[in-house]
Amino acid sequence: MKLNDVKAVITGGVSGLGLAVAEGFVAGGGKVALLDVNEDKAADAVEKLGQDSARFFRVDVTSEADVANVLDQAREWLGGLNVAISCAGILGAGRVLGREAPMALDQFSKTVMVNLVGSFNVAKAAANLMQHNEPGDDNERGVIINTASVAAFEGQIGQAAYSASKGGVVGMTLPMAREFTRIGVRVMTIAPGIFHTPMVDTMPENVQQALGESIPFPKRLGKPEEFASLAAHIAENSYFNGTTIRLDGAVRLEPK
Repeated sequence: MKLNDVKAVITGGVSGLGLAVAEGFVAGGGKVALLDVNEDKAADAVEKLGQDSARFFRVDVTSEADVANVLDQAREWLGGLNVAISCAGILGAGRVLGREAPMALDQFSKTVMVNLVGSFNVAKAAANLMQHNEPGDDNERGVIINTASVAAFEGQIGQAAYSASKGGVVGMTLPMAREFTRIGVRVMTIAPGIFHTPMVDTMPENVQQALGESIPFPKRLGKPEEFASLAAHIAENSYFNGTTIRLDGAVRLEPK
C-alpha cells in the first residue's frame, strides 16, 4: 500500500502518538479521520493537518454501536477505508493491594475496556468494512495496527491493569491476523517503550531526564514521529503481518 492511497481511521488521533501517525500519513498524501473523545484538541489537530486531509469524529471506543456508526461516517468522508490504527488508551495505574484498600474492580475493568476491548471493537468494525474493498497488490484490502506497550511483557508494580490490557492486545494479534487472511486484511501491533507524549510533559524535568537515561540506546525518550514512521512502514510493507514489534531502545522495565 502506498501512503498516498491511505484512508485511515486513527483512535486517540488528536494528540500524542495518534496525532503523530496522522501527520505522517497526511505528509505522505493520505487522508485521516481522527477518532477521539477529546473535543478540546480536535480543532487544533484538524487545522494543523488541513481540513481537506483530516476530520474529527467523536467516538467512545468501548461502545459497539458508536464505533460502528462512526466508522461508517468516516469511511464515507474518506472515500474508503483501508487502514485502522488504535492509539486510544488510559494508564489505569494502581496497586492491586493499595495502602488503603484493594484496587476497585471498576478501575481494572475500565482499563481493560478502553485499552483491550476498545482496540478489539475498532478492529472488528474496520475489518467488517475493509472486507468489501477491491483487492490491491497481494490481494490486500487493508491493515489494522494496534498499540500495546512494553508493559505487556515486563509490567511494573502498579501496572497490573495496564499490563493485562496491553498483554491482551498482543495476544489477539496473531489469531486475528490468521482469521483475516481470508479477507486480505493484515493485523499488526506496535509495543512502544517510553515515549515523549503529553503525559510525559506533565512530569518534572528531572524525572523526564531520568526516564531518558534509563533507555540503553539511544539514551532518550522515544519520539512520536518514530512511532509514526513505523506505522507508515507497516502500512507500506505488506509482508508485515500477525506480529508485535517492540519500539523501545532496548529498554526492559524494572519491577518499579
